[in-house]
Amino acid sequence: MNRPTPTHVLETVIYADDLDAAESFYGDVLGLTLKLREPGQHVFFRCGESMVLIFNPASSAELHPEGIPRHGGHGAGHICWAATPEEIEVWRSHLIAHGVAIEHEQTWPNGARSIYFRDPAGNSLEFATPSLWA
Repeated sequence: MNRPTPTHVLETVIYADDLDAAESFYGDVLGLTLKLREPGQHVFFRCGESMVLIFNPASSAELHPEGIPRHGGHGAGHICWAATPEEIEVWRSHLIAHGVAIEHEQTWPNGARSIYFRDPAGNSLEFATPSLWA
């Protein structure tokens, strides 16, 4: 019997206590499109065909009234977006212009490149060339 295999990630979840700061950062700095906002609960952004969901960790640890399992988290999460080498340079300049520090730049043994930075909640964010996982 063939087992099913996931084909792509539909949504990624990270956590932020300050949803207003998260909304500003992901919308204004990263340019993601706000899809849904529930004050004190979450902000959801469209990212291509996927979604970036940002939950308030306190509220996501509570039992959902519709019985959806709790999936609260604490501490920094991580998201990595694909970018060409040229796009990484553009992103570096764009982030610095918006006061976002580049935390680390990495050239991997296979020649792939990454830049790392943090959102206002301390989540680790990255732009990397897709060859990272070739």
